[in-house]
Amino acid sequence: MNRDDILSRLKNESAALVPKQPPAFYHDLEAELAWARQTFFSHPLSVRCQDDVLPFLNDHYGHGTAHAKKVAIEAGAIALAEGLPLGIMEARHLGLLAILAGLLHDACRLQGDHARRGADLALVILRDYPLTDEHRTIIAEAIRCHEAFGDAPLPLDEMGRIVAGALYDADKFRWGPDNFVTTLWEICNYQEWDLCQIAERFPAGLQLVASIRDTFRTHVGQTYGPEFIDLGLTMGKLLYQKIQHYCGTFS
Repeated sequence: MNRDDILSRLKNESAALVPKQPPAFYHDLEAELAWARQTFFSHPLSVRCQDDVLPFLNDHYGHGTAHAKKVAIEAGAIALAEGLPLGIMEARHLGLLAILAGLLHDACRLQGDHARRGADLALVILRDYPLTDEHRTIIAEAIRCHEAFGDAPLPLDEMGRIVAGALYDADKFRWGPDNFVTTLWEICNYQEWDLCQIAERFPAGLQLVASIRDTFRTHVGQTYGPEFIDLGLTMGKLLYQKIQHYCGTFS
């Protein structure tokens, strides 16, 4: 059995480890998620942004179109929920800005300092959109500070904090089960790691995932994010045992 066959089998086995009960976020924010999905697929600015960002996304590194779609929709839902105290129209507008930020946040993923570069690119892409300079800046600053453990300062104003927090939290939700179902295997394929190289890196990867648990920024993220991480860690530990087994068998 060659490397690709082993990785394909492990990917299938990792999919079987996904908990049957989805995280509570999907039940408790069902209405917000429904609004965000409808907005993602129907709002003219979202549809336009999907076309504009497509050439910049890399589907071979775990941060391509599927990742951008999930982050955009869930960031929109989080921003809507967080913005409701400001009024429904303002909350919906923040949700739209978060959707645009989610679509654009990994446009420079394979470049160094990708968050800063992505923020700069977002301003270029959005320059002709019917948005105010303030709203374009909110999106760009959210992208600039979306990296875990980065040193980019958080926005000082409330609207900026909501959009930046929503983007960060939706992006870090992906460090849960998604990380071990899709992202891990796409990165391994891209890097062309063999099975023992994956096994060597796995414990450090699990520690990194665990370190995200207490970094969520919004109330929604702090409420639901730890469950995503815990589910991912449970899957990751089981998957690590399988990888060790295959590594011993085929080394």
